Amino acid sequence: MNFILKNVKLSFLALIICFGFTACDEEDDFQFDDDVTVTPDPDPTDDGGVESNNILDFASANGYTTFVAAAEAADLTSVLVGDDELTVFMPTNDAFQALLDSNDDWTALGDIPEDLLVEVLMNHVQSGSLMAADLSTGYLTSMAQTEIDGEMIDLSLYVNVGETVMLNGMSTVTDPDNEVDNGVVHVVDAVIGLPDLTTFATADPDFDSLEAALTEAELVTTLQGDGPFTVFAPVNDAFQALLDSNDDWTELTDIDSETLTAVLTYHVISGINANSEDIDDGTMVTTVQGQDLTINKDGDGNVTVTDATGATVNVVAANVQATNGIIHAVDGVLLPDMSDDSE
Repeated sequence: MNFILKNVKLSFLALIICFGFTACDEEDDFQFDDDVTVTPDPDPTDDGGVESNNILDFASANGYTTFVAAAEAADLTSVLVGDDELTVFMPTNDAFQALLDSNDDWTALGDIPEDLLVEVLMNHVQSGSLMAADLSTGYLTSMAQTEIDGEMIDLSLYVNVGETVMLNGMSTVTDPDNEVDNGVVHVVDAVIGLPDLTTFATADPDFDSLEAALTEAELVTTLQGDGPFTVFAPVNDAFQALLDSNDDWTELTDIDSETLTAVLTYHVISGINANSEDIDDGTMVTTVQGQDLTINKDGDGNVTVTDATGATVNVVAANVQATNGIIHAVDGVLLPDMSDDSE
């Protein structure tokens, strides 16, 4: 099951996340020479004198020198030349230049805080060797980690496979299936920025209706906040069922603004990043809208959510992790008590 929203009004948000990284308050300790150039080794060998062809060898031999320089600046060389098999989505030199051009404070890789550079580069790396034929539309777990409430958590990566392979709605594979000694390299045309909740809300077509609803209610900024947030995200069919339930509604714009805002904020829990594995059966949580939801989990780990009306929906896809929270797709729209005496 996939999720996401790709309305034109939100498309710029993916670019903000891809290229709009904010500088850290602390001064960066590491230095990187603006004029550094990386010269490919014409005959790289491993310690035994045998010609090697690891991920960085491929990058050097094929002119992806900015990727090599970034890996060195982020102290990730040992990861990329090690024995563990990896899948790397490798940005071109032009992709890195576009990243630098997106921020007025960045003219060279050394201007990017090292911890941010590490996280961004690792967002392009998957454990194991995945050829293009092994990829399918859905979510992978990248080797990038983000800190939420003191815990380091793996980030999700959305893959959309069609005529091309697109990652997080912002980066396209242009040269797939370059096999190397320690995995496979797929060259991509843009740096895959760190995802917030709106990244996945703009990349996954299963959330087209949710995207439209958030835009209509002017609630996009809610999912751009620092969080953490837990979001129960209705899929398209869930919104269609909501519209079908009322003879006066044929499209989302027929729902009055107050009702739509209340319904949408009833799907968001602020202050927690609730992975389904950590949810206890019978957990009651208070939403941003102000009313409660009850979360249940059976012995097989299946999660359901019961709203204020007593209706229950199923979590059909769980644990899509962003930098500011987590998404669980649900097959129905949750409804708060909209009666006058509900508050």
